[in-house]
Amino acid sequence: MPQWPGSNFSTRYKLYGDMVFKIAMVHLGNKDDAEEIMQEVFYKLLFKSPTFNNDGHEKAWLIKVTVNLCRDTLRSVWHKRVIKMEEIDHYYDDPADSGILKEIINLPTKYKSVIYLYYFEDYSIKEIAQILSCKESAIKMRLQRGRQLLKLELEGNENEQL
Repeated sequence: MPQWPGSNFSTRYKLYGDMVFKIAMVHLGNKDDAEEIMQEVFYKLLFKSPTFNNDGHEKAWLIKVTVNLCRDTLRSVWHKRVIKMEEIDHYYDDPADSGILKEIINLPTKYKSVIYLYYFEDYSIKEIAQILSCKESAIKMRLQRGRQLLKLELEGNENEQL
């Protein structure tokens, strides 16, 4: 089993597992698919044994692999787009987080990653651009459009409740 300086696989799993799972849940909206992605990500980490410059580089690699695997799953002919919204509530402590995540799940894929990484993982625009291999201007535009779509959706939900 590959070892990292001063650390081991189980430490990395404990440190990043929750984040990987939540990113997969945001993209796929299904616990079973998210768990499969999480297993695949850590399988790649364990057996490909990439060399990382630091913990930030490792975290960015995990995020990028997670997002790419989610995209592959969504493109798969076998994948059925069934989103079980009730599953989201179990993974977030704050009910407000799970409510907004239900709306984020409905966003187009290119907005999901950016919105989640910016607001829930506290990455800067520059860091997101590096992780997703996009230009900063593209990330800014995706954030802006994602916010607009979320605003429209949230305002529509408020009007329905009145």
